[in-house]
Amino acid sequence: MNNVLFAFGLTLFAGLSTGIGSALAFFTKKTNTKFLSISLGFSAGVMIYVSMVEIFVKAKDSLTAELGLKMGSWVTVAAFFAGMLLIALIDKFIPSGENPHDMYKIEDIEDYDNKTNDPKLLRMGTFTALAVGIHNFPEGLATFISALQEPTIAIPIAFAIAIHNIPEGIAVSVPIYYATGDRKKAFLYSFLSGLSEPIGALIGYLILMPFINDLVFGIIFASVAGIMVFISLDELLPSAQEYGEHHLSIYGLVSGMAVMAVSLLLFI
Repeated sequence: MNNVLFAFGLTLFAGLSTGIGSALAFFTKKTNTKFLSISLGFSAGVMIYVSMVEIFVKAKDSLTAELGLKMGSWVTVAAFFAGMLLIALIDKFIPSGENPHDMYKIEDIEDYDNKTNDPKLLRMGTFTALAVGIHNFPEGLATFISALQEPTIAIPIAFAIAIHNIPEGIAVSVPIYYATGDRKKAFLYSFLSGLSEPIGALIGYLILMPFINDLVFGIIFASVAGIMVFISLDELLPSAQEYGEHHLSIYGLVSGMAVMAVSLLLFI
């Protein structure tokens, strides 16, 4: 039970960091683009490294033990790409104008100064919140399952997802605030969009836990690896480069991989 509470607490922390982005939008006048670029690159490095070096390998070990070397290896790879396909399908059905990949800077507020009560702006903010919520659902399940099975790798994953949720909080709160003039409403929408991560964790726990065995665990873990690699390549790195110089995002990426590698070595 303690493991479940720990996993749920980490997932809650990661999801609700959208509120940090919302708060930054209200209390700072300029986006620290270099910091965000390095941080998002760092998150991508952490998630890619841990997915390929740790999670994928553990999934394969579990599946080959159950199904044999050949079949277990094939199922691992299939589950890995199925995780990628899941996120790709979610992206496919989110309209491009409300896709959380479309990042905002705090300076974008100036573009909205004369648009208070603009229904199009409110619609954009509301749909962005919905899109972020849908996106965060499988991320919540990924964080939760990782924390439940491997607590040592779950903490850096949770921090990586939390960092990447900060700009999403800005993307939700800025248009809603400037459409309504209501800071509380903007913060609430941003906050609620992050709640889908712990909700995803809870639903995953209720549905999957009665059936968890080595086979199911291996499939889920391989899918989690695919989800996190896809998010890193499709969302985190492009966002990092959009916020700053190309080299900064790569420095962040390599740093994230190095920190994750050292942290895993310390637990050998």
